[in-house]
Amino acid sequence: MAFDPEQQPTSSAFVEVGKTSGEIRSEREPLIKDNHTPENYSVVSAIFPFLFPALGGLLYGYEIGATSCATISLQSPSLSGISWYNLSSLDVGLVTSGSLYGALVGSAVAFSIADVIGRRKELVLAALFFLVGGLATTLAPIYSVLIIGRVTYGVGVGLAMHAAPMYIAETAPSQIRGQLVSLKEFFIVLGMVGGYGIGSLTVNTLSGWRYMYATSVPLAVVMGIGMWWLPASPRWLLLRVIQGKGNVENQKEAAIKSLCRLRGSAFVDSAAEQVNEILAELSFVGEDKEATFGELFQGKCKKALIIGGGLVLFQQITGQPSVLYYAPSILQTAGFSAAGDATRVSILLGLLKLIMTGVAVVVIDRLGRRPLLLGGVGGMVVSLFLLGSYYIFFSAAPVVAVVALLLYVGCYQLSFGPIGWLMISEIFPLKLRGRGLSLAVLLNFSANALVTFAFSPLKELFGAGILFMGFGVICVLSLLFIYFIVPETKGLTLEEIEAKCL
Repeated sequence: MAFDPEQQPTSSAFVEVGKTSGEIRSEREPLIKDNHTPENYSVVSAIFPFLFPALGGLLYGYEIGATSCATISLQSPSLSGISWYNLSSLDVGLVTSGSLYGALVGSAVAFSIADVIGRRKELVLAALFFLVGGLATTLAPIYSVLIIGRVTYGVGVGLAMHAAPMYIAETAPSQIRGQLVSLKEFFIVLGMVGGYGIGSLTVNTLSGWRYMYATSVPLAVVMGIGMWWLPASPRWLLLRVIQGKGNVENQKEAAIKSLCRLRGSAFVDSAAEQVNEILAELSFVGEDKEATFGELFQGKCKKALIIGGGLVLFQQITGQPSVLYYAPSILQTAGFSAAGDATRVSILLGLLKLIMTGVAVVVIDRLGRRPLLLGGVGGMVVSLFLLGSYYIFFSAAPVVAVVALLLYVGCYQLSFGPIGWLMISEIFPLKLRGRGLSLAVLLNFSANALVTFAFSPLKELFGAGILFMGFGVICVLSLLFIYFIVPETKGLTLEEIEAKCL
């Protein structure tokens, strides 16, 4: 019978490793290691283990961009192609935030199943939810089915945003691991640009919103097939062994085969040695003992949760979901009366996000996390007050709103966009990183859903000017949080980060 590397064997054993000081170096990051000489790998072999998980980020970004245009198409009496186009602000809020409620469910499920089924199968499951949700949304005959499809799609988002960064980090060659993890954010933004682009092309088409959502279906199929074809994370396989949950020989053999596929033919000779080193380091850092849920709220992990949770919370409540989902509507209010005009300017927003994300990836290890956070969030404060002032004082000059939106988007992508996710992957102790990341993702999507759903009714109640001014005040609070609470982690190993942050 063929051995499934992610199926737990019925027998288990514990392997004792890392007993001598020469087996590992305590100052190095306790993940897949490079040796004194650069790790051998094939660039071609490294592409697909990054690309297929990153499609989860692409699909997440795509639904953000597509939904921002779909809400315009859905409410058009002549172009929606449906009889229930007369949606209230609450109905529109539920359409835009429906996927986020699903993401909450997906994040909660990931907390329980991620270490049981593994990262690969979690991403296959995410692709299945993307597929089913995309089809249900595309073919929705009534409003309730549309919402069910949005929520189902969102479950896939929650699973993918949890598992993708871990799979990429655990399978990437050490020399390029940081770049690949950072590029996941680039793929999210690339998906947004694609969503804005498809939306711009179809917003003036009959039932254009159906075409917008249908585009996600083939991408979900590619992601699912690709993840099924990829091997399991070798580190996850060996973590199960070291915790006494897998057969030593079978899991080690599966891990060696996995590394050979991930690194290419250049790595075949050193694969067994690398597996032994991973086992040694997992044992050395105490991975043989399973972490409890309560440990997340004690000692070092409690402080890590405050830092990481605070960053992802401010990432959302400073108005980012509203700007992304409602960019076309904001631009229509600012003077771009035609739906096509508004969505084309949204493409400009997406391209700016793409460029600024690329800039952040290049400079983040040179300038550091804190300078980018402080400078970027400072720019967000200016842009939000400027946007609020436009609605209150400068309504005759729509260029003010466009400039403010561009400034906001650019500053966000230099700061909260990539750095929030980067820091939560750095500060949690390794044994609790998976669960800590689950809670961070859950908090992120909770705040995202709340802000997105509340934006429309709050805008009607208080007006857009007061609302954006309020986001600006929250941005000021986030600046204080960053200045007094968030440490600089540039150039530090994970052990040094743990000592300094926690």
